[in-house]
Amino acid sequence: MNGMHDIAGSDGFGAIVPDRDEPLFRNDWERAAFAFFSQAFAAGIFNLDEFRYGMEVMDPVEYLTHPYYAHWMHSFEYYMLQRGFDAKELDERTDFYLKNPAAPLPATRNEGLVELVETIVAQGGTARRAEQSPAGFQVGDVVQVDSSSPFTHTRRARYIRGKVGTIELHHGAFIYPDSAATGGGESPQHVYTVRFDSEHLFGSGYGDPRSAVLVDLWEPYLTPRGEAAAGR
Repeated sequence: MNGMHDIAGSDGFGAIVPDRDEPLFRNDWERAAFAFFSQAFAAGIFNLDEFRYGMEVMDPVEYLTHPYYAHWMHSFEYYMLQRGFDAKELDERTDFYLKNPAAPLPATRNEGLVELVETIVAQGGTARRAEQSPAGFQVGDVVQVDSSSPFTHTRRARYIRGKVGTIELHHGAFIYPDSAATGGGESPQHVYTVRFDSEHLFGSGYGDPRSAVLVDLWEPYLTPRGEAAAGR
């Protein structure tokens, strides 16, 4: 979807100046938000793609003016309300900590959750799935990215839509985020690394003619193009 989160390839936002002394968490509530992600995920409140979509539906002004973990909190509340949690209780808890920012958070430890997180940290949690059908493209194929603008979650960034590139790698099948984010199931699809010339993406004189951008894209995003199209 074309929300404020999709700013890759955009300009006008000024220089990025990292804070060299930035703490891992600025407040205890951020620490709690970070910890709550694994609890909500393990409880089935959302999957990873739904979690991302829950942030993308934020009001654009709130998205730009609220701190990073406030985006997480929005997604938590968005899906908890959908799953039937008590909105009044959520408001009361939120209101309490807004009025009492120094109040200590409840001390809890879920041993089963700790074990789950430690396993994922050590071994990872892959989105790779068994291939349901043969790959539609091969390395070297020239492809064009679908130019439509979806209303829901997608990993098809706005700045590559409609652009032509060449497949560099085939990775196998992975969970399809456009489906997983909207209750459509995992629907595994083949994923490819596609190479785009910088000048093709950003315009002659703007992209470095010696460089390229490589983007991992799911097969439904792509359509075949003739070799002549490789020259744009």
